[in-house]
Amino acid sequence: MSNPVTRSLHDIRRALLAREELALIDVREEDPYAQEHPLFAVNIPLSKLEIEVYARVPRRDTAVTLYDDGEGLAATAAERLRALGYTNVALLEGGLAGWRAAGGELFRDVNVPSKAFGELVESVRHTPSLAAEQVQALLDAKANVVVLDARRFDEYQTMSIPGGISVPGAELVLRVAELAPDPATQVIVNCAGRTRSIIGTQSLVNAGIPNPVAALRNGTIGWTLAGQQLAHGQERRFTEVSAGTRSHAGQQARAVADRAGVLRLTTVGLADWQADSTRTTYLFDVRTPEEYTAAHLPGSRSVPGGQLVQETDHVASVRGARIVLLDNDGVRANMSASWLAQMGWEVAVLDGLAEADFSAQGEWQPPLPGLPTASEIGVAQLADWLQEDGTVLLDFTTSANYVKRHIPGAHWAIRAQLAEALEHVPQAQRYVLTCGSSLLARFAAHDLQALTRTPVYVLEGGTAQWIAAGQPLETGETRLAVPRSDRYRRPYEGTDNPREAMQGYLDWEFGLIAQLERDGTHGFKVL
Repeated sequence: MSNPVTRSLHDIRRALLAREELALIDVREEDPYAQEHPLFAVNIPLSKLEIEVYARVPRRDTAVTLYDDGEGLAATAAERLRALGYTNVALLEGGLAGWRAAGGELFRDVNVPSKAFGELVESVRHTPSLAAEQVQALLDAKANVVVLDARRFDEYQTMSIPGGISVPGAELVLRVAELAPDPATQVIVNCAGRTRSIIGTQSLVNAGIPNPVAALRNGTIGWTLAGQQLAHGQERRFTEVSAGTRSHAGQQARAVADRAGVLRLTTVGLADWQADSTRTTYLFDVRTPEEYTAAHLPGSRSVPGGQLVQETDHVASVRGARIVLLDNDGVRANMSASWLAQMGWEVAVLDGLAEADFSAQGEWQPPLPGLPTASEIGVAQLADWLQEDGTVLLDFTTSANYVKRHIPGAHWAIRAQLAEALEHVPQAQRYVLTCGSSLLARFAAHDLQALTRTPVYVLEGGTAQWIAAGQPLETGETRLAVPRSDRYRRPYEGTDNPREAMQGYLDWEFGLIAQLERDGTHGFKVL
């Protein structure tokens, strides 16, 4: 395409400061994105564009600006978006190098707006915290203390403070009164690094709970750097609360939301917002995934509130859009909304819902374009073919899933790097493509067929179907056709990170406030 439409750093900054809707999309894989990107750039890799973009950028005439770092991915992404019906697509002038050359601030890591906001909250509110050594001393003395882990349950299970209880962020204000009924009990809130413990602690302070409360300074990273032992595989979770606790917490949360300027909507008002074709409106259910699956409002997406505040860019990828939150208790939506409002979002809580409104069941299903046609084969056919030479099996699942388990002989590849991958796999008489469900494999098959005359097949039902059939599996990085750039290795994940990486991550977080000031587009306003 000759002379593509471009937007400059100046254009993006002007729109951000005017609070206009925009989606600035980095179409590289997550690892290169995490190395450096503009503050409000969101990551939707070209590899997964068709699968993610309708949910993340729902309005087709949104001002979308795409960039890469010279790999040529953005131009391909622009073509695909136009084919999907997007009408206002441009490339960032000069790509990432152009942003840098124009003096634009660049940020490292993922979910940076949320993490930078957390640092600002602590700076402005002087959120109370205790060092790892102080918390260990309280636990050793069997003091009147409770440790609440504000991360997802799976993160908590991987590594946690001994004796800690899993209470994901949005649940804290709702559950704390029954986890620490004695107002003299010291409440400690932790996460892996800093953000969720700061936001969780400040949530309890903002809601006015009677207990002393403090963040575990620097989370499990700080705990590890202090030479203290973490627990693994803990199962302690919050329990249900009484109607009285729920009601009181609802009053506390509503007061915080009102102070933050959160808007109120009824279902009629929501319908009006959704009917406005000039604005993007996201509808998120911030309860637990289990509650959502059991019963939810039709059209809502499950995004637990703590993770929503931590990873806003991953679900609400149009900066300047409107966000509507809902729950069935008046606590979790109001507390989550209070934070989004402070982060510069136009956010409302959906009031007046009755039990009958939660009429849908099951997991959230992303909106998808029409799927490409593909020649499918079953598990038995693949098993037979793998006994012979000439069948090359390509797996497009995440690299983490591939390492965990994959079909024996499968080569791992990234869809956007197909041409490179083909140089590192054997000569094929036929290709068979898979991923977890074969959804992404269908799109990859369409791309691969354009590159080769060799027959291309898709495994029906994907690797999940292979596993369900009781077929053998392999583990490890057995056959990587391209490097594992699909996921950035977070320094606060897992238990085998070098100390230097952990300390470096903390130093980076401390520097975020200065970066926010230099960038100047954040629009954050701390209560």
